[in-house]
Amino acid sequence: MNIFKKWQNNENSEGKRLFALVIGALIFPISIPAILVILLPRVDKIIGIGSFYVGSVNIIIGVIAIIMGGFLGLWTIIAQIKLASGTPFPMLPTKKLIIVGPFKYCRNPMTLGTIIAYSGVAILVGSYTALLVVVIFSLMLLVYLKLIEEKELEMRFGQEYLEYKKNTPFILPISIVKVEKDHKQEK
Repeated sequence: MNIFKKWQNNENSEGKRLFALVIGALIFPISIPAILVILLPRVDKIIGIGSFYVGSVNIIIGVIAIIMGGFLGLWTIIAQIKLASGTPFPMLPTKKLIIVGPFKYCRNPMTLGTIIAYSGVAILVGSYTALLVVVIFSLMLLVYLKLIEEKELEMRFGQEYLEYKKNTPFILPISIVKVEKDHKQEK
């Protein structure tokens, strides 16, 4: 965990952050969707799985999800750059805890946007294998957030993060716990 502290204390130039974002742009919004669109529907055919593509329904749902997820992801990146001189990458982390913008609604808006956008891509092409890969990728991201990133943020930001964590939902902007708590208070 000390490596995270070291990364936070490094001075990262704007050029270094921009380079990381360009590399990230080649991977996350280009390469992974390309795999979902080109490779995985072929895997469906090879292993004899049909498609759930039914035409305009897939297009409408898929495009809406891609736009929503992409908007949320972009909003998150802009917040990290502008408000905390950081990036989404652990090696070039934010210099302070962000609790405004998309982070006001959930602690992990980038992950939420990623899951929504990739799900949209899988729905758009109607590939069961692509959808399965998105589910597995999403579960891996969520496990990483819970087991590593939350501990890292607590170490870097201490009580400020613990308070934020207590008051802000993990991934879904609507907290079931808060709804239950509000319901109990009404009784």
